[in-house]
Amino acid sequence: MAAVPAGLFAVYKPPGVAWNCVRDAVEARLLRELNAAPARPPRSRIRFLPAASAGPPGLVAVRVPVLAEHRLVRGPRFTQLKIGAGHRLDVKASGVFVLGVGHGNKLLSHLYNCHLNKVYTVRGQFGKATKDFSDTGKLVEKTTFDHITREKLERILAVIQGTNHKALLMHSNIDMKTQEAYELAVKGLIRPMGKSPPIITAIRCLQFALPEFQLEIHCLHETQQYLRKVVHEIGLELKSSAVCTQVRRTRDGVFTLDDALLRTQWNLQSIQKAISDCQLKVKTELEKTLGHWDGSVLQEMDAEPAHAADS
Repeated sequence: MAAVPAGLFAVYKPPGVAWNCVRDAVEARLLRELNAAPARPPRSRIRFLPAASAGPPGLVAVRVPVLAEHRLVRGPRFTQLKIGAGHRLDVKASGVFVLGVGHGNKLLSHLYNCHLNKVYTVRGQFGKATKDFSDTGKLVEKTTFDHITREKLERILAVIQGTNHKALLMHSNIDMKTQEAYELAVKGLIRPMGKSPPIITAIRCLQFALPEFQLEIHCLHETQQYLRKVVHEIGLELKSSAVCTQVRRTRDGVFTLDDALLRTQWNLQSIQKAISDCQLKVKTELEKTLGHWDGSVLQEMDAEPAHAADS
């Protein structure tokens, strides 16, 4: 009998597919495999039936199966799984998409409260502007871009990073002159532990070949549309225009592209292995972050796997 997986895992969301369709596809595949696995045989009970022999009539004790528990009578054993979605990706974006099943749904909430960095590779193209900042949107204008150099682009990126660093310190609500601030900085825990506007913690240029360029963006509390708008604003700062041609998430907290399961791996065995492989680093990150901010969560975390095993 197959065991129901419980924990966190990541899948790779392709572009052009809604995040809820990805989640539903994973759930459907898991349900199909769980219901196809060998089931526990039906219980049996003692019934007294007429003797089949030619002798005097009488009753014989016979063990017969309880048909109410037969698969053809009760139907599929599993009809739904509670699969939660982590930080979502819009239809045009692709990349690492974290899902939780079983007690992993509560771990998703804990990871959300950690406010961990997410990393994207964002491709852009100079020379035109659209209404929704993407290359597929309605064209608004065309501009020249021959005057743009990599040095000018990197200068703008440095300004963006500096401005966002000040916002990060402001929204972290920590006095930077205290010992606590020093200890948090050493542990890499200076981050807003509540709601804040989108914050870019690091940004750099990976590729530059006019009119195209590629950026790596580390950020918090962002949306993919916000990243497309950043590309648009970079074009304006460089006295030109730019559209975003690709948004791809390469890291979501502790989950990277190496952890993300491709569509061909959305099966029970691969998901169980992915949950097992990521379990330690998820717990380590939660202990590091929430152990400082909310120690009560750690006791709850230790109790959850035991509860899941009992159920």
